[in-house]
Amino acid sequence: MRLSLRRWPSAGRWDLDMCGIIGYLGPRVAAPVLLDSLQRLEYRGYDSAGVVVLGADGAPTSIRSAGKVEALLDRIDGEEILGRVGMGHTRWATHGKPSHENAHPHRDCTGRFFVIHNGIIENFAELRNELRAQGHIFTSETDTEVLPHLIESYYQGDLVVATRTALGRLRGAYAVVVLSSTDPDTLIGARLNAPLVVGVGTDEWFLSSDLTAIIPYTRQAIVLGEGQMAVLSPVGPVVTTIADGAELVPRVIRVEWDVIQAERGGYPNFMAKEIHEQPAALENALRGRLLSDGRVEFSDWASGDQELRRIERVQIVAAGTAFYAGMIAKNALEDLAGIPATVEVASEWRYRPQPSTSSTLMVAISQSGETADTLAAARLARERGSFVLALTNVVGSTLAMEADGVINLHAGPEISVVATKTFTNQVACSVLLALRLAQARGSRGEGDIRELAAALRSVSAAQRQLLSRDHEFADLGAWLAEHRSAVYMGRGYNYPTAMEAALKLKEVAYVHAEGYPAGELKHGPIALLDEEMPVVAFATDSSTREKVRSNIQEVHARQSPVLAVVSEGDTTLADHVQFTVEVPRVPEVVSPLLTAVVGQLLAYHAAMTRGYDVDRPRNLAKSVTVE
Repeated sequence: MRLSLRRWPSAGRWDLDMCGIIGYLGPRVAAPVLLDSLQRLEYRGYDSAGVVVLGADGAPTSIRSAGKVEALLDRIDGEEILGRVGMGHTRWATHGKPSHENAHPHRDCTGRFFVIHNGIIENFAELRNELRAQGHIFTSETDTEVLPHLIESYYQGDLVVATRTALGRLRGAYAVVVLSSTDPDTLIGARLNAPLVVGVGTDEWFLSSDLTAIIPYTRQAIVLGEGQMAVLSPVGPVVTTIADGAELVPRVIRVEWDVIQAERGGYPNFMAKEIHEQPAALENALRGRLLSDGRVEFSDWASGDQELRRIERVQIVAAGTAFYAGMIAKNALEDLAGIPATVEVASEWRYRPQPSTSSTLMVAISQSGETADTLAAARLARERGSFVLALTNVVGSTLAMEADGVINLHAGPEISVVATKTFTNQVACSVLLALRLAQARGSRGEGDIRELAAALRSVSAAQRQLLSRDHEFADLGAWLAEHRSAVYMGRGYNYPTAMEAALKLKEVAYVHAEGYPAGELKHGPIALLDEEMPVVAFATDSSTREKVRSNIQEVHARQSPVLAVVSEGDTTLADHVQFTVEVPRVPEVVSPLLTAVVGQLLAYHAAMTRGYDVDRPRNLAKSVTVE
C-alpha cells in the first residue's frame, strides 16, 4: 500500500502580491483604461484575468477568463462596455487552479459587491465556514471570495463602514479594491503588507499594485501606508486608517521613471529586481506556514503526524539550480528530522532509479513544474509506489497537477532566466519541510524547533541588511570579471551554495567557475591554484568553520587571491585573504539564504562589468521542457 499522505483539498486558495491590480474612476470610459493597464502588468506573470465596470445606472458588467489578457479580450469580442468606474486584475495562481471560476473579480451572493485582491487571507477557512453557516454560497476555490461575502453580511447602507468592518476580520496580507452597485461613484482600496498606490490625475483617480499600470496616465501618486484605506469619489481620494477610520493627510509623490523602468520597479533589469525581492518572497513562503509558536503547517499539503512518521527515507530529484537546493534539503532533512535522504540529478535518477517503497517520500523540485527530466523521475517514482511531493512555483504546472502533494514556493513570477528568488525559496521551503517532519517525529525538542523557527523568521531582515550593501559588490564583481576562471568552495550547507554561486557566474558573466567541497581541494583542484585563479570561500559560522579556515590557508599559500564570505565581526582571516564580505550571523542550516545572495550579487556585477544581458543569457531557457 502506498504512503497515504493526504493532499490538501483544492478548495482553498491564496493569491499573493505578485498579481496585478488596477482600478479607475474618472471621466473616461473605464474599460479601455483597465484593459490597457492589465496589458502593462503582463510582465509580472499571471494565468487569469478579469474586469468589472459599473454602468451609469450602477449595473455591473463583469468578464473573466483563464489565460492571458488576450483571452479576456477575445471573450469581450468587441462588446461595448460603458461606465466610468471599474477595476481589473491579473492573477498568479498559488492555490486553486487557473480557471474562469478562480479569476478575479469575485462577488457576493447578491452580485452587488465586487473585490479584487493580492495577498493571503490566513483565516479564510474559518471565515468561509462562518459565512456558509449563514447561507452564503461560494463559487471559487480562492480565499479572496470571503471578502465580498463579508462586506455583504455587514452592509447596512454604508459601503465604507461595511468594507472597513470586513477588513478588520482578516488576518494575513492584502491589497484590495472594492466597488459596489450600491455606490456607483465610489472605489475603495486598502492595503496591509502588500503594495497599493493611488494615482492622482486631472479629475480622475487610479488604484494599482504597480506604478507600471498608471504611468501612461499620471506621474502623481499616493503610496498608501500599512493599514490604510483610500476612498475614491468624484471629489477626490480620502485616506484613512482601516482600524478606526481616522482621516490622514496623504503625501503625493512624483514618479520620474519611464514605463520600462517601472516594469522593473526602477531596477536596471529583472535579475536585479528579483535579487532584491528575495526578502519579501521569503516572507511569502513562511506566511501562514511558520506559526508563532514555531510549529510548521502547510495549508497546501496537510498530512498528520502519524502519516509523516511512516516515512522511512526521502529521495530528492531536481535539475540545475534546483539540484543544489535539493542538496541543502538533504542536509536539513537528515540533521533536523533524522530521516535518511538522497539527492540526485533527475536525468540520472530516471535511468537508474533507486528502490522505492510505500514508505519513501519522493521530493521533486522544479521552479517551473515543467522540467522534463524531473517530471519523468517523479512519474517513475509514483509508479513504483512512492508518494511524490512537488516543490514548485507554478500551481497549474504539470508537476503540481500530477504530484500527490505540493508545497508552493510563493516566490512570485521570475522573469529573468536565471533563478534567484526561486532558489532561496526552494531552500526555505526545504527547511520548513524538515522542521515539519522533525515536529512530527519528535527528533528535535520543542525548544530547538522554536529556536530554528525564530532564526528562519529573522532571515528576511538579514537579507535586507545584506542587499542594502549592494553597491559594495560592484568592485568585487569587476574583479571576478577580469579572470577567465574562478574556484568557489564551502563545506556543509555552504558546499551546495558554492556550487550554485559558481553556476551563477557561469550563467550570466560567462566566466568558467567550479564549486568544490573545501576539503577536496587537495585531492586534485589545488593544482589549478596560482595568482591568476581567484577563490571565493564561504567561511561563515558552522561546525566546520575551523576546517574551512585551514583550507583557506592552503589556498593562500599557493598565491591565489581569496574572497572570504564570513560571519559579521569575524576578522580572523584578515591575513590570509584579499577581500572579505561579512554577512549577518545566523545558524548554519539557514546560512545559504544569505550566502546565496552574495553569490548572486557577485555574478550580477561581474556580468554588468562585462556588458552582458543578465536577463537573457545566451543558450539558456527559463524552463527546460525537453531531455
